[in-house]
Amino acid sequence: MNYKLITQGMMLCLLAVVVAGQTSFAQQLDKKIPFDAQVRTGKLKNGLKYYIRKNAKPEKRVELRLAVNAGSMQENDNQQGLAHFVEHMAFNGTKNFKKNELVSYLQSAGVKFGAHLNAYTSFDETVYMLRLPTDKQEVMDKGFQILEDWAHNVSFDNKEIDKERGVVIEEWRLGRGAGQRMRDQYFPVLLNDSRYAKRLPIGKKKILENFKYNTLKQFYKDWYRPDLMAVVVVGDIDLDAMEKKIKQHFSRLKPVKNVREKKLYPVPPHQKTFVSINTDKEAPFSQVQIIYKKPLKKVKNLTDYRQQIINRFHSGMLNQRLRELTEKADPPFINAGFYYGSFIRSIDAYSGSVLANGDDILGGLRVALTESKRVRKHGFTKGEFERYKKTILNSYKRAYNERKKTDSKSFAREYVAHFLQKEPTPGVKFEYEFVKKVLPTITLAEVNALSKKWITKDNRVIIINAPEKKGVIVPTEAQVRTVLKEVAFNAVKPYKDKAVGTKLMDKMPTAGKVTNTKTYPKSGTTELTLSNGIVVTLKPTDFKDDQVLFNGYSLGGYSLAAAKNHVSAIYASQIIVASGVSKFKAADLRKMMAGKSVSVKPYIREVTHGVSGATTPQDLETALQMTHLYFTQPRKDETAFKSMKNQYKSMMQNLMANPNFYFQDQLTKIKNQNHPRAAGFFPTKEELEKIDLDQTMAFYKRIFSNGQNFKFVFVGNFKVDKIKPLLEKYIGSLPTTQQKATFKDLGIRPPKGKVTKKLYKGKDPKSQVHLSFMGAAKYSTKDASLIKALAEALSIKLIEKLREEKGGVYGAGAYSYMQKKPYDNYAIVVSFPCAPNNVDDLVTATMGEIKKIQKSGISSKDLKKVQAQQIRSMETNMKNNRYWLNTLRSAYVNEKDREKITEYEQSIQALNSKDMQKAAQKYFDMKNYIKVVLYPETMKK
Repeated sequence: MNYKLITQGMMLCLLAVVVAGQTSFAQQLDKKIPFDAQVRTGKLKNGLKYYIRKNAKPEKRVELRLAVNAGSMQENDNQQGLAHFVEHMAFNGTKNFKKNELVSYLQSAGVKFGAHLNAYTSFDETVYMLRLPTDKQEVMDKGFQILEDWAHNVSFDNKEIDKERGVVIEEWRLGRGAGQRMRDQYFPVLLNDSRYAKRLPIGKKKILENFKYNTLKQFYKDWYRPDLMAVVVVGDIDLDAMEKKIKQHFSRLKPVKNVREKKLYPVPPHQKTFVSINTDKEAPFSQVQIIYKKPLKKVKNLTDYRQQIINRFHSGMLNQRLRELTEKADPPFINAGFYYGSFIRSIDAYSGSVLANGDDILGGLRVALTESKRVRKHGFTKGEFERYKKTILNSYKRAYNERKKTDSKSFAREYVAHFLQKEPTPGVKFEYEFVKKVLPTITLAEVNALSKKWITKDNRVIIINAPEKKGVIVPTEAQVRTVLKEVAFNAVKPYKDKAVGTKLMDKMPTAGKVTNTKTYPKSGTTELTLSNGIVVTLKPTDFKDDQVLFNGYSLGGYSLAAAKNHVSAIYASQIIVASGVSKFKAADLRKMMAGKSVSVKPYIREVTHGVSGATTPQDLETALQMTHLYFTQPRKDETAFKSMKNQYKSMMQNLMANPNFYFQDQLTKIKNQNHPRAAGFFPTKEELEKIDLDQTMAFYKRIFSNGQNFKFVFVGNFKVDKIKPLLEKYIGSLPTTQQKATFKDLGIRPPKGKVTKKLYKGKDPKSQVHLSFMGAAKYSTKDASLIKALAEALSIKLIEKLREEKGGVYGAGAYSYMQKKPYDNYAIVVSFPCAPNNVDDLVTATMGEIKKIQKSGISSKDLKKVQAQQIRSMETNMKNNRYWLNTLRSAYVNEKDREKITEYEQSIQALNSKDMQKAAQKYFDMKNYIKVVLYPETMKK
């Protein structure tokens, strides 16, 4: 018998089967992308479309969307900014809800303005968003009535229009600054003087101030019509009931006759490369954008969908190369990235962005273009390709694993995109199965071929935005074109892909043992004490199927460092993360983690230090190994250290010329009275020079060498019995000493008395107001709850007073905190932006609202709003892994009873006006607060 002939025959048969299978699969790719079968869709007789999906995450909640396929591109010349203005007016009175009734009613149902009730307007669309509780029929009924009113029953009361002018102009004011000024210069170049360059959604101030009422109403009449609308409903709902409601409410919209045509406006092509160079004294960084505009490509069939995956390979692998370059001792740029995708409605683009290193703008451009050319000339390596294949598959696998626990707003966003831009919506199950089938058919040659398609001389735009500052060398257009020619003609060598190991640990540690177990039934937690003294709290959940979060902390932090090593201690954890662990550089770790979901990072704060992590059940052991190595084998890397210092130096060069960064930096110094041991908003050049790598390593090893004082919290999808052996092996084996955990109170305190400071920065006519009531106060859970409720109640009143009544702000709010360490203290902070000439009036109004609460407490109406919002927030928090992780960690740090975490409703219901009044009298001390206001430089005397 001829064995050789039989083997060849078998191979031929196998090859025939494979070829036949590929042919069959190739034929399948001609099919249209299916629509997700779990979504019920329909179209009313008037042309309105709808999407409905049942989804139980979060429970007892529904996401409502009204998508209008019209935006600023549909404005007439005298309507610039009015598409956005219409959106504002939708919240200022409708047929069934008078001024303020709409927002006020929803707040009483636990809906937060901004978080659960919002809208946006862009070039081509306007979308209204509303999240409602589903357990009260009245709320659901009114929610749908609100959605219907937005669609065709906005009131447009003339007085309210005039009031809202101030609010919209304040939003316009917020957008002013260096970025806006440079954008105004390069947009006409980038968009080749197309209509897009002339229709920014915020509009023109002169028009906003002076438009006629009917001009606004005409936009609503022309473009808010059912054939341009879709309603999206996703949540813990009954499909039939929701479809009935949609038909009941939205069939009332009358179809419009003689409609205005909605055009898709083109961006004219160009053969020559356009270059736009822009400078501004307030620009904090030097940035380069490289854009290759491409014809719009709609994704219609499975071949197109496959191509999208191929595109991901190219961008992902190139960006990994670029990230490696940032880790050099003298990096060519701070960061850089390239992406392919939708640019605006009428075009796609292959776009790159480079944050330049210092004043070497041309150098950053040259390196980014060179790396693109390296790919174009030599392609990617097989190793890169195989690793990224694992990364892509893992991302789809995670989405598939979480398909039953995906938040409804993600689905709502997806269906809105399908309506507006026909984005594919096949459903995660189909996507995962398709990717598993299609990945083996994608070749490296297909990925490598993309560069020649994408990187072309036509429709190319180079944009440079840089600080106007002495020492920053801004290139000329001629120099930019010279770089383009140099890169085009210079030879490039292939990329060398360094092989990495396949496992983190060559030798496994000697496991410890669980010596004590304690259960807490109310919080559903188990506390383990390990033989080395480390305490671990476990909270198994089913909130996410593919998530495990953890945090280990100890008292100490950079407070334990000697004063001379203070700066080295503050940045120690960042340096370690940049350096890697054991024998692996940071880049090596990324390569090893391809196909895994592992994020582990050490941190060092003022009085605590530790490690935080996020992973999946299947990658938990890898995450624990990395945790173990961050404790036992931090890596000293001179190159990574120099790279980080150089990047910080570069970023700091003009940062303080920007009014926003300057304000935050000065505010931080005022609050800590320029204490030499306080961590600043950003490191200064002098501080960076003080960082010493040997001191950094010595301090890091010292505070992480004693595991006994650490307490870990694990929350997510795991079983206590199954996780125990892993904890014994990797946490129970950490080295410990008998030294007790402690921290030092560095004496960092806010100033006492009434402190007022005026800051002057920037040329735009805008101010930023910051009021801080803060100081020492004995920590108590009750008072922490009271000042939280006070801040929320005050936020409601500030929106009513400063925005709705005075039209003086776009947004205003308050927040609070109370903590035990480093000393018992609290803060209630109020902040808002506004026009400089309105500062005094708005601050007076703010103080007036605070004094009203001190004098009379808060009204029963506002108290119910605060309680409803807190209860509704806690209902979702109780099903959130991140919330549980942070709350359990806080219970350790602030010595709170974890068993009371679930008793939130009782404590919220116990809130009363009298207690809040007393708290306001105690914590809003009118003789002890900080007021800092930023003004433009033109107002400086």
